[in-house]
Amino acid sequence: MSRRTFAATAALAATVLTLTGCASKPLLSAETDRLQVITTTGLLRDLVQNVGGDRVDVASIVPDGADPHTYEPTLRDARNVVYADVAFSNYALLEEHNVIKTLDSNLQAGAANVSLAEEAVKYAAEIIPLVENVNLDTVWLGLRAHGDGAARYGATRTSEVLLSATEVTGPGEVFAYLTGTFGDTDVYFDSANGFDASNGYKDDTMSLPADAHTHLSWTFTKPGIYTVTLDARVQVDDTSRPQELGQATFTFAVGVNPADARMPDAVVLNQGHADLTANLEDGALEVRYDPEGGGEHTQIAYAPEEVLIDVPSKALSEIPAGSQFSFLGRAGTQVYQLPQAVLGKHVHGEIDPHLWQDVRNGMAYVQLIRDTLIGADPAGAREYTANAAAYLAELEDVDDYVRDTIATIPEANRYLITTHDAFGYLAHAYDMQIAGFVTPNPAAEPSLADRRKLSETLRTLRIPAVFLEPNHIARANVLTELAAEQHVQVCLIYGDALDDRVPSYVDMMRFNADSLRDCLSG
Repeated sequence: MSRRTFAATAALAATVLTLTGCASKPLLSAETDRLQVITTTGLLRDLVQNVGGDRVDVASIVPDGADPHTYEPTLRDARNVVYADVAFSNYALLEEHNVIKTLDSNLQAGAANVSLAEEAVKYAAEIIPLVENVNLDTVWLGLRAHGDGAARYGATRTSEVLLSATEVTGPGEVFAYLTGTFGDTDVYFDSANGFDASNGYKDDTMSLPADAHTHLSWTFTKPGIYTVTLDARVQVDDTSRPQELGQATFTFAVGVNPADARMPDAVVLNQGHADLTANLEDGALEVRYDPEGGGEHTQIAYAPEEVLIDVPSKALSEIPAGSQFSFLGRAGTQVYQLPQAVLGKHVHGEIDPHLWQDVRNGMAYVQLIRDTLIGADPAGAREYTANAAAYLAELEDVDDYVRDTIATIPEANRYLITTHDAFGYLAHAYDMQIAGFVTPNPAAEPSLADRRKLSETLRTLRIPAVFLEPNHIARANVLTELAAEQHVQVCLIYGDALDDRVPSYVDMMRFNADSLRDCLSG
């Protein structure tokens, strides 16, 4: 890393540490005439405050500077929820599931509970699919809970689908795990220590919200034919007994010719994106498959016995050094692995939840917030309407500013490379291209192929800058190193969290437009 880029990166990190120090959260109370409002994120808190004005007290669960994808709520957060008359979440699986559970389980009966991303379409918000650019040369295999389970099981968005490994056959051991941002590992399935039915297979179980999927690394210690049996259950709430959904066995050909499995009519999955799926609509396990791998194509549903999952010889890799990988065996030992494709635990649905990066979608949020507050506090209708009208006029100006500012960037430079795939709406609305984001293999660092691909993108497109989100600074190493190699600038961009530098949604969008212009204009 050059001295100039290293110094710039160090300065960014120091700035982030300063800006993201969280002040004490405000407390909601029953001892007031003002409407009490809880939001999941600080960004939503700011929108509500602009519409509610002096008639509302508003607090957020996720503090400014924190990551809504990973934040774990506190007792103070739960206490605030109890006193709320109105709750706003983004959802579309943006927030950590425990944030949603804290909200829904503590909210008093009769309080309004609004998911903005999902309901703002009534106000002309535009939703785009979450496209995952995996770019792996083996199949990417995850877990999925398909459908909301409301009709069949009485499930809600706080319910959990429990997927348990109950049996493995084959010549070696099988592991399924996730690698976190800092290289830590969470092991979900481990055949080496057996499967314990007496405790409900709790040591070999992964939990998902309804209508969600997640990435996993799958590792096999020896070549051959394997089977993995999964059991699926639905737990509607923390006090109810899990309801059985079904059980199924999936077959893998590891480092051998798929013909060795003697499944001549099976569909061999050797590329794209596949999920071992608990279908909450028909109560069965299946395989959902997108041969293109990006998530934007219609997924094909197969019965487990109809498919064979190929783990080819090119999936052979060495166990990384570090105690966090010792469960796989000795460092340097070769194993077969289907990588998880993205860094960290990433549970998500089918739509990109970052709607507000298009200011027009932010305006739809404001209109929905206005009407919700009026419904909860009709006496304040005139004030809420006036506040919303003034704020919408301001957001009109912001939308024009972002569009006009980005338009000054030479068209050849309007490419965005970031640490986090949160800017699809910004690109779609303001004529930019998403050129890439960090999508490493399951070790703490991305593969050489991933690094080469991003480096080649920077070189061939001659992009003058890459962009880091302050609350994702821990993911910055790869991008800053590549930026140094290609002698490009490292700049800030804000995705889903406020701080002292950008304390409001308006500040966020103006800052991002200015940063893009200043850093990409060459």
